[in-house]
Amino acid sequence: MESLINAVVLLLNFLVVPALSYGSQLALGALGVTLIYSVLRFSNFAHGETMAFGTMFVILATWLLQSWGVSFGPLPTALLALPVGCIATILFVLATDRLVYKHYREHKATNVIFMIASVGVMFVMNGIIRFVIGPEDQQFFDGERFIFNARQFKEWTGLTEALAIRTTQVITVVTAIIVVAILFWFLNRTRTGKSMRAYSDNEDLALLSGIDPAHVVRIAWIITAILATIAGTLYGLDKSFKPFTYLQLLLPIFAAAIVGGVGNPVGAIAGGFVIAFSEIALTFAYRKFFAYTLPDFLVPDGLAQLLSTDYKFAVSFVILVVVLLVKPTGLFSGKTL
Repeated sequence: MESLINAVVLLLNFLVVPALSYGSQLALGALGVTLIYSVLRFSNFAHGETMAFGTMFVILATWLLQSWGVSFGPLPTALLALPVGCIATILFVLATDRLVYKHYREHKATNVIFMIASVGVMFVMNGIIRFVIGPEDQQFFDGERFIFNARQFKEWTGLTEALAIRTTQVITVVTAIIVVAILFWFLNRTRTGKSMRAYSDNEDLALLSGIDPAHVVRIAWIITAILATIAGTLYGLDKSFKPFTYLQLLLPIFAAAIVGGVGNPVGAIAGGFVIAFSEIALTFAYRKFFAYTLPDFLVPDGLAQLLSTDYKFAVSFVILVVVLLVKPTGLFSGKTL
């Protein structure tokens, strides 16, 4: 019985808890992609860099607060700096929309043109980020690092395996739940949210109903900027900040949005967790797990790892291709907001 409990704790520590945290980050990122696609009808390839851009300002504000001796007790100071990153990102994406995307909307450009424009914006943002903060890893975490650590867990339980829960993991999951709840309340209960849903569902009927498209577009960019900054900051706190990493995150984020069904917020959340659990489960070394659950003569000699962790992002790509081939509309049939 103890061996089975150890096996469960092993999976919780190295698979379930990290996947819940990573899935929450992907879900928030996929929500931003879904929102832009639903309202503006194009795939925003600059979303990963938008996450990095917002996180960069959070880091800079965190460093400033720390230099002033300001802290948030056991919680990371970055949470206090989060509004600064949100405001900076909102101003940047609104300026980008006015200078770039608005021109193409007025000329009724195709979705492909918007997508190409977003790639250009992505490279510009990437250059700004590397110029301001540099390409190296940046650590900006302070406060308590663990709710409880491995040693404490072993002392409490007497088990061989240990479970450690980091503060950032709990913050990530709790923040994602709160943000998603607020977003769904906004879309379903407020006048502006209902206008966005109407515009997303049928642009012509929305215009006939007196809905201001410029206002809808503005709100969509503001919400996307906030979601991107929160998702990027949570990812940076949980791991570390490196600009190129956020460019790589674009693949699993788009995979999450497409797996769930592009245009469907519920699908974006579900897709985020599908991708996260798939990536971690397929790159997890199961040898120790089998040692607890199988007779000795059946335990494999190797790591029992399906894929190397180097191929983590390849998992997203494979899932994306399979979904596009088997069910292009995604798990939730790509409904609108």
